[in-house]
Amino acid sequence: MTGPTGVGKSAFSVELAQRLGGEIVGADAFQIYSGLPILTAQPAAALTHRVPHHLIGVLDPGESCNVARFAAMARQCIVDIQSRGKVPILTGGTGLYIKALTHGLTDLPPVDPELRKIISDMEPLEALARLREADADAPDQIDVRNPVRVRRALEIVLSTGKPFSESRGTWKSDGGEFDGILLTRDRIDLRKRIEENVDAMFEEGVIEEVRKAREVGPGASRAIGFREIQDLIAGRTTAHACRGDILTATRRYAKRQLTWCRHQFHFSVIDLTATLASPMECALRLVGRTTDTK
Repeated sequence: MTGPTGVGKSAFSVELAQRLGGEIVGADAFQIYSGLPILTAQPAAALTHRVPHHLIGVLDPGESCNVARFAAMARQCIVDIQSRGKVPILTGGTGLYIKALTHGLTDLPPVDPELRKIISDMEPLEALARLREADADAPDQIDVRNPVRVRRALEIVLSTGKPFSESRGTWKSDGGEFDGILLTRDRIDLRKRIEENVDAMFEEGVIEEVRKAREVGPGASRAIGFREIQDLIAGRTTAHACRGDILTATRRYAKRQLTWCRHQFHFSVIDLTATLASPMECALRLVGRTTDTK
């Protein structure tokens, strides 16, 4: 189950898991870290007490987690859940994590440590320029504002000697063994929910959470709001500007998530704003379960 931030995945997946006798496996690049539960919008205790959750807050914020590591951890969780006769429900908004698990990762050659060191020492703009030189089409396939994605794309292109699209577009399977649901809402509804979530984040103490954070690595620090709140704490911005920047970044992220999922997956869509019938009954039908499932 996936969808844009703010759509309501956490609550919906818990209800679905209870109806199916399932457990939830998180698929979020930031919720996997501990120490920043408010900033990363980790499921509230009221939800995690109802259904077991996995891969939520399990890594130290100083650690790194790439797609391959996530997929390996998620597979272990799925095997464990199924061994107990439960239904694993992969839930999150990091589409690449989900696709790496559902479709399998391409076998890429290991990156030369020296090459990785050279690339990691590059300034973001230099790495982007080198990527354009090596593969002019690659920047159009990634978020060029994310230095980690730019550097990784450059590593792949230089290591394989092939266009980035060839490595990115090759998957081991079609993902057919997975049932998928994409949750959506109409634009106005989703924007309102995102605004409410950002306001709630501040009310719940996200500023103090970031202030107390220690040894946050390049993975966790990319969570939306981390840099903005650090600037607020340091006096480099105002509370009003900080909130506005986080709200804008979150809305843009939600748009990118939705676009990515629609292009990469062929999941059934449930519009939580427009669906006249019970969205949960729709979900149960989509995964082939009867509406009287307990």
